[in-house]
Amino acid sequence: MDRPTPLVPLRCVALGGTGPEDVVADPEGRVFTGVSDGRVLRIDGLDDPATARVVRVGQTGGRPLGLELLPDGDLLVCDSYGALLRLDPRTGRTRVLAEEAAGEPLRFCSNAVALPDGTVYVTVSSRAHPLRDWIGDLVEHTGTGCLLRLGPDDKEPEVVLDGLQFANGLAVSGDGRALVVAETGARRLTRFAITGPGAGRAEPLVEDLPGYPDNLWRAPGGPVWVALAGPRVPALDLLHRAGPSARRRAAAVALRAPYRPSGTIAVLAVDDEGRTVRHLRRRHSGYRMVTSVCEAAGHLVLGSLTEPGVAVCALPPTP
Repeated sequence: MDRPTPLVPLRCVALGGTGPEDVVADPEGRVFTGVSDGRVLRIDGLDDPATARVVRVGQTGGRPLGLELLPDGDLLVCDSYGALLRLDPRTGRTRVLAEEAAGEPLRFCSNAVALPDGTVYVTVSSRAHPLRDWIGDLVEHTGTGCLLRLGPDDKEPEVVLDGLQFANGLAVSGDGRALVVAETGARRLTRFAITGPGAGRAEPLVEDLPGYPDNLWRAPGGPVWVALAGPRVPALDLLHRAGPSARRRAAAVALRAPYRPSGTIAVLAVDDEGRTVRHLRRRHSGYRMVTSVCEAAGHLVLGSLTEPGVAVCALPPTP
């Protein structure tokens, strides 16, 4: 699919906080997200965004990023300050599942998925830069992201895939045999086999994406939705081919410069063969830096690392 379909925002639902970095929907059409002050929120009534209600369901004490809904209604929460948490949204109780991996603090914990057997996979975006310096990692191209596995009886996750370029969103393939991992810094989706003869091997699923993939969300029985946090920057592609010292110097400059997200936002839907089946885009958007997307109550819901709410958009008919 070459020609994007226009993405038409309907309304922004304010959250009383900034940075709903990830959005996930439950079977009832409610959406969960986390904001920069540590609160985890549930948004009800999105069938009519004008009257949607925002309910606090928990507090991590840190900075929640990726979320994953579990079959029993609990949430996995990736807290970028250094923990994988399990949150009961009915009571607000939170417990720590992991704080270290491979002898290092679990800083910049980014996204998680859970398998039916209770195994949890987690991405760590960078072991060189914390969340506040995310742009430094993208510019420096450190390749220090990784994928972790935490078994049901494990006390500490193990590294199963290393050397990733800003590992980010995660989704399970439709057949349950592989994971799809977003590598933001490489503009790539990577397929990682978790069962079968090829278990433990990684291969590109989609390369040369038109932007920088962030969080992933699989529609029930459908494709994987991919949020593009920004359009491709050709100068950054050139810099990534430079030597490490040049990239480090450029990263130091980028960390000191004010960052303004692009006014172009886009999301993709990709099938398990890596084919793009939906490409929605809006230029000159007032809602910027889309880091997540999910379907809820017949709409698309967008999250952002920088905005004060979620954007609720019309879901165009399937071509």
